Amino acid sequence: MASLGSIPLLRVVIGSSPADRRDFVFRQPFRIGRARDCEVPIQNEFISRAHAAVTFRDGQWWVRDNGSVNGLFVDDQRVTETPIATKLAVRLGVHGPFVWFQVEAPPAPPAEPEPTPVASTRPDPNRTEAVVAKYFGDRADDESAGEHTMLLRRAYRQVRTKQRRRYGWVIAALGVLALGIAGFAAYQYQQARQQKAMAQDIFYAMKSLDVDIAGLEKLVLASGGAGADQMKRYRERRREMERSYDRFLATLHVYDPQMKEPERLLLRIARVFGECELAMPADFAAEVESYIKRWQSSGRFARAVRIAADKGYATTIAEELLAHGLPPQFFYLAMQESDFDAFASGPPTYKGIAKGMWQFIPETAVKYELKLGPLVDLRRPDPGDDRHHWERETRAAARYLKDLYSSDAQASGLLVMASYNWGERRVIPLIQSLPANPRERNYWKLLATYRDKIPQETYDYVFYIVAAAVIGENPRLFGFDFDNPLGYLEKK
Repeated sequence: MASLGSIPLLRVVIGSSPADRRDFVFRQPFRIGRARDCEVPIQNEFISRAHAAVTFRDGQWWVRDNGSVNGLFVDDQRVTETPIATKLAVRLGVHGPFVWFQVEAPPAPPAEPEPTPVASTRPDPNRTEAVVAKYFGDRADDESAGEHTMLLRRAYRQVRTKQRRRYGWVIAALGVLALGIAGFAAYQYQQARQQKAMAQDIFYAMKSLDVDIAGLEKLVLASGGAGADQMKRYRERRREMERSYDRFLATLHVYDPQMKEPERLLLRIARVFGECELAMPADFAAEVESYIKRWQSSGRFARAVRIAADKGYATTIAEELLAHGLPPQFFYLAMQESDFDAFASGPPTYKGIAKGMWQFIPETAVKYELKLGPLVDLRRPDPGDDRHHWERETRAAARYLKDLYSSDAQASGLLVMASYNWGERRVIPLIQSLPANPRERNYWKLLATYRDKIPQETYDYVFYIVAAAVIGENPRLFGFDFDNPLGYLEKK
């Protein structure tokens, strides 16, 4: 391993103008990213929390992609890792900022100073050594010395003995203190890890119970009420588990008081849609933020919410979703499908034409007892088609979402969205190929394993809905001039 002194200095420059330029100099490994604890922090929507790592090995500096979403680019080519010979420009993401590196040449060794002549007035070093040896050297116990010399020798020995005792205790105390601090820090770290693991265990046990409850609800409905007592016990157990999980979150300070409100809202929405706050990927927040900006850059979000408010859609949709034990935030799925246009008609597909606010294809409409109209094969509103009666289609949509929840999607709202958009016959087999443990069956794991198979439309679809739900919690925080369209639920 190279010694610190043998590693050449690496200068790092960020910022494209003199006003925002920042310079850093390193001789040790460091990280570049959006997280506050990165040595080179950059706030940019295309940058991951820990986007890149820079290390020194084999005699030169290297910059490595740290598993980011948007990647690392050199000369417009995506790279996993690249050496820094003398100068290098790297782009964080295809549309992200540049970072410039320059290896600085080691400074020349200082010239040997010329010897300075010793003035004749300086004390003779030989005489000084003789005095030290006489009073404090190996022969300091020679009793043949004079009384004055012996007095100085005894005084020196007493002072030296006292100092050894005093500093010995000080050093020992500092050692014990350092060991205690290190031990306490290690204990706290271990405790935090154990608590985090236990909290995740509880969360995923809740997810498994959600699936059981969804399946039991079907049986209770089919049997005319048999099993209702057992379902009641399951729900009470679910509430107890959620209370325990919330206590763990409070102990771990997951919702830190210093946390910015958009981050807090994102954690809340992830939880609402059945994803664990403690297992959220580092890049997820940045990706949702980029879709929030897309909503902000168009008038679509405001127009759709106003349509829903003017026509009274929000209350009916939310109540229907809640009646099926679903998050009311699936309200934003209808927004993504149709902008709350009850007479919307989609493009022709091999499955037919999707129609209505929830964009049911004919096959799904028939499955959930919606009557198709005579214009089923035409891209036109059809008064005789139940899909254009938004209340009927909303009831069918809630049942459909509930069925997806109780499938192999395992109560993951994000997997439910993907299944709704791309079709459960495509998504469910991919989910089934993942480990059966609920920890391994979520949208993030699906993306990590099958990103090349999932259409960009479905990827965008899920993130648009999550971003809309985050904005909807507090629209004014994101620059909109209206309140939460589902805010009335908090007053109930």
